[in-house]
Amino acid sequence: MATAFRLVPANQRQIGGDDMRLRALLETDALGLRLLGGEEELDRGVRGVMTTDLKDPSRYLSGGELVLTGLAWRRGPEDSEPFVRILAGAQVAGLAAGEAELGDIPEDLVQACSRHRLPLFAVNESVAFATITEHVVRQVSGERAGDLAAVVDRHRRLMTSGPTGGGPDAVLDLLGSDLDLRAWVLSPTGRRIAGPGEALARPTAAALAGEHLAAVRAGRRTPHRAAVDGTTYSLFPIRNAARSGGPATRDVREQVLSDWLLAVEADAADWPAARLDLLQGVTQLIAVERDRREAARTVRRRLAQEVLELVQTGAAPAEIAARLRVAAPVLLPGLGTAPHWQVVVARVDWGGPQAGSEPGPVAQSLLEEVLVDPAVTGADSADRIAVAHSGDEAIALVPLPPLGPPGADGEGGRGAAPDADAGLHADALLSSVQEPLSAGLADDGRLTLGVSAAVHSAEGLRGALEEARHARRVAAARPGRVCAAGHHELASHVLLLPFVPDDVRRAFTARLLDPLRDYDRRHRAELIPTLEAFLDCDGSWTRCAGRLHLHVNTLRYRVGRIEQLTGRDLSRLEDKLDFFLALRMS
Repeated sequence: MATAFRLVPANQRQIGGDDMRLRALLETDALGLRLLGGEEELDRGVRGVMTTDLKDPSRYLSGGELVLTGLAWRRGPEDSEPFVRILAGAQVAGLAAGEAELGDIPEDLVQACSRHRLPLFAVNESVAFATITEHVVRQVSGERAGDLAAVVDRHRRLMTSGPTGGGPDAVLDLLGSDLDLRAWVLSPTGRRIAGPGEALARPTAAALAGEHLAAVRAGRRTPHRAAVDGTTYSLFPIRNAARSGGPATRDVREQVLSDWLLAVEADAADWPAARLDLLQGVTQLIAVERDRREAARTVRRRLAQEVLELVQTGAAPAEIAARLRVAAPVLLPGLGTAPHWQVVVARVDWGGPQAGSEPGPVAQSLLEEVLVDPAVTGADSADRIAVAHSGDEAIALVPLPPLGPPGADGEGGRGAAPDADAGLHADALLSSVQEPLSAGLADDGRLTLGVSAAVHSAEGLRGALEEARHARRVAAARPGRVCAAGHHELASHVLLLPFVPDDVRRAFTARLLDPLRDYDRRHRAELIPTLEAFLDCDGSWTRCAGRLHLHVNTLRYRVGRIEQLTGRDLSRLEDKLDFFLALRMS
């Protein structure tokens, strides 16, 4: 016979700190329990109770129960070991054996429980199992219902009380204090938006964002499970329903690249329904904060749109400068009134049917996210980013601190900044976002960005916009899901290579490099790496040998083999250039 009183559905183990503990049962005098072994395990949580006289009660166990038994299943000492092994395998909280049947609890049962680290209690014959059952059910169900209701209510009060409520950080603090759950709110690129003081390492956050984006694109059920560096996380999407009429009508490709996520350091695979509902409610509350932040960007977006329209229609520099002065209080807190500017252009392209997706707003949201990332800008610049969209493009006006005395590089010219290397660089834009965004773009999307040089006047903005657009086209000609190019590359051979027809590229690289690749495959000679290092060292035998950790004679032998296989002479500038271009195009 087996009777179970469970407080959550079978096969859904409770996780967290809201269970009743075995220690509390032992300390309740009315229950008449006496501990026979397992004192070090008394902090185990109890989530239910079950009474059984079956030799194998495993079908009725789901973990966390206090098992009550009158020992009717025991016919001899050999029965104790298999019975306890079954309980331990089911991860019950403890075993309480009644003394009414046999008097003292048999020593073989005590030893079996000790071997399996299962806490064992003796129940005085004067105490009915029903008394223990009623106490456990009352305590566990009452504590859970009260705790969860209190947490939900406090979350709601915090998130609806305006700016003084504390925002997402206050909600996550409550998850930690009430449910012993560490959690972080992350952006699609892995940027930390809210969370405990022990910040996630940037690689971990990026990996979690990538796992989440890939799971959403694959249509997997939430919460998503991810394991990073031996730690398991559960990932809950935080939907931004303010756009496109709500989640039900939005293209998943837009949704996945704009929504936040809640990363919880726990495995939610076997959580009860009550806890999953609580976390879903938390994501809805945090979504309110997301919508507030979206609304705060509306003014900056409108100002950027107005400036962009003036630039694109060829308005007079004085008119553009006047509009920038109006925008200064919003876009330039702490930067003064005469900053330098950069222009960044982004575009998202989808393969296959568009399904109603609008690339312009998606690119706008992504570009805002990239530019407010501290890993890119060095500080949180969310209050200064102005991004507009025009057609399929998103265009950002990025204010920079003054780079030198006003007018240092002359008036009336193009407006190039004194330091051409100042400001944002294309490589920096991708350094921390490439991996997660590639997962979100999957097999049918691409994000390409172009970055202009810094300019110091309204007159320079038109040229900066064209420069950023040209750089983005260079990036689009490259392979990869997420690519960027900067203004430096517009005055280089790199600008020409992407536009060489594919058949010409293949023929040129095959003629020069295929003989070396074939030789490397057969002999593991590393001729290709040797050629790359030799050209990178400008043909210096000593520096190249040092870089490759080779004797100079060995290097000379390899270079001679390269020349023999290709019929080229690496002492000639023309042949060096051909090899250099072939490697860049391969």
